[in-house]
Amino acid sequence: MTAQTRSPQPLTVPDLVVAQSRPVPQDFVLGVATAAFQIEGARHEDGRTDSIWDTFSHTPGAVVDGDTGDVACEHYHRYAADVALMKSLGMQSYRFSTSWARVCPGGGPVNAKGLDFYERLVDSLLESGIAPWLTLYHWDLPQALEDRGGWTSRETVDRFVDYSLAVHDRLGDRVRTWTTLNEPFCAAFLGYTAGMHAPGRTSPADGLVAAHHLMLAHGRVVQELRARDAGLELGLTLNFTVADPLDPSDPRDVDAARRIDAQMNRIFLDPIFRGAYPADLLEDVRHLGLTDHIMDGDLEVISAPIDVLGVNYYNGEAIGHEPPTASLADSVNGGRVTRSPFPAADDAHRHPRGLPVTAMDWEIQPDGLTRLLVRLQREYAGPAGVALHVTENGAAFDDAPDEDGFVDDRGRTAYVRAHLGAVLDAVDAGVPVRGYFYWSLLDNFEWAWGYAKRFGIVRVDYDTQVRTPKASALDYARIIATRRLPAPWAGLDASGDGDDPAGESTT
Repeated sequence: MTAQTRSPQPLTVPDLVVAQSRPVPQDFVLGVATAAFQIEGARHEDGRTDSIWDTFSHTPGAVVDGDTGDVACEHYHRYAADVALMKSLGMQSYRFSTSWARVCPGGGPVNAKGLDFYERLVDSLLESGIAPWLTLYHWDLPQALEDRGGWTSRETVDRFVDYSLAVHDRLGDRVRTWTTLNEPFCAAFLGYTAGMHAPGRTSPADGLVAAHHLMLAHGRVVQELRARDAGLELGLTLNFTVADPLDPSDPRDVDAARRIDAQMNRIFLDPIFRGAYPADLLEDVRHLGLTDHIMDGDLEVISAPIDVLGVNYYNGEAIGHEPPTASLADSVNGGRVTRSPFPAADDAHRHPRGLPVTAMDWEIQPDGLTRLLVRLQREYAGPAGVALHVTENGAAFDDAPDEDGFVDDRGRTAYVRAHLGAVLDAVDAGVPVRGYFYWSLLDNFEWAWGYAKRFGIVRVDYDTQVRTPKASALDYARIIATRRLPAPWAGLDASGDGDDPAGESTT
């Protein structure tokens, strides 16, 4: 451990925690996740050029407090200490992304210095006994490609293949799990339709085209990597909601929930697993021109067989056809005009259900994760023989560090326990989930929220870059070491950071 990382004494293990714990399968992988733009910094070092998020974050009004990713967590220079920290916590796997703008600046020729960094990172992980899980795209499209149309241009698909193969050229002998995309819903619809994320467009039609091209890029890379090495584990990560009709007896609420499910979940699942867009989705968006961009052979490429589906889950939602009297304030921008990310769901509105919420105003609903995993296994992954991993799950709370920088984040600790318990509930129901990655290892640049929201199990002091594991990190480390999962609030009290975030969980 370096001087830049503080390690508080591990928490004691109360007898109550042991008495109320459940076993975690020995082959169930426990790890953490990050993304390049959110932690690396080093904006223009060693040949890196701007991505759409550099441009967006430097646009007045785009990000809270005018925050940028120029420095972030300085992981580019502090990666060795960060890997050592993960090793000290017992992490079994680390899910990270490579920066397209660092590897192929401007979307063009390969930058050897950019690949050198990821080679050092991967070698450090392997030396520490931590399995690398590589994501090729976590939203950092080179700005030069956006200037030529971005994900609304089919050229971007070709450039993504070039970039992906360049990364594989360097790391293919050491990284076994490769996922092409992280959350194409956010890249397409928050970025091209809602205007909340980079590049900040507000076009329903552009979002649909971007989504199609993102999936086409995914399929092309899966085909190329499969041809190179049949032993690789290939797939992608999708973010999901569990959309429940507010009133299941009201057909208008049922249809509103259907639209959200179609335009967030099935728009990606069906082409990938079934080689076709859902018929109801195509009807919903018929006026927006999606089918004009689906070329012969596209869906065959998109549905190239995969090995793993990453599941990102933060919350479900109750959907009604009328606006709520009180809303969940979880959308943000620094003053820009934005719109709904859903291209054709104007009469679908989220309603609070009285559940506890995180600092993002996201409802805490662990049972939604169980239901999601069961559905994915039954309808998609199971029939295709595709493995499921929970690749992101986490919570922002208003952390209050003590004089030593330590955060006694009991709410987050209970959140992790409750959601891990929800995954094990799915395993008990016959869903062969292989692993869980907490989001995130570090407090970091939280997109349009800037540095205002903290998801990390390790606190980052952004003035000094000192890392301090929070109580949740120590608890997670203990779960990994003992292979025992305590009940959400066992050994804790509810005086941490709000009401019991485990909700009604009986883990």
